[in-house]
Amino acid sequence: MGCENKLEGKDQLDRARERVIEAIAQNMNLYGVTPSIGRLYGMMFFHNEPLTLDEMKEELGMSKTSMSTSVRTLLDLKMVDKVWKKGSRKDLYAIKGDWYQNFIDLFTVKWRHAISMNKHVIEKSLKELSDMLTDGHVDEEIKALVNSDIIKLKETLEYYQWLNRLIDTFESEEIFNFVPKNNK
Repeated sequence: MGCENKLEGKDQLDRARERVIEAIAQNMNLYGVTPSIGRLYGMMFFHNEPLTLDEMKEELGMSKTSMSTSVRTLLDLKMVDKVWKKGSRKDLYAIKGDWYQNFIDLFTVKWRHAISMNKHVIEKSLKELSDMLTDGHVDEEIKALVNSDIIKLKETLEYYQWLNRLIDTFESEEIFNFVPKNNK
């Protein structure tokens, strides 16, 4: 009877964890991370010890290649670390336990990339539009539209400058002066 209670408790624990893992997997989509990578992160969250790729593969039933790609994505997003363990010859991985820092890293990596890409495209378009204004063959009506577009694009660049400053407040943790962590 004692064994049955342990198994019953294990089933309840697994169900509770699975609910959280599924929610994490779905929420990671907000950050452009696939649900399978979110499931991996959620599964790793409940492990108290670092895991090898083989252990992760066994637990999630994913191919080793897919698991390796998923772990690399989490490493790039700074959500997991490669850790060293005495006596182990295999690479081990563990999530970073600080959810605030995880969010900051994920948010800043994704947004810095998006800002850089968008600024590059806007600056290239601004150059082309400016060249059109000095081109004697461009119709005056088109030049009026070009001027309007230049104004819009410059305003957009101002937005990206603001967004960079916002990201700076996350990276410097100054954001916590405005929205404090819940300290218990």
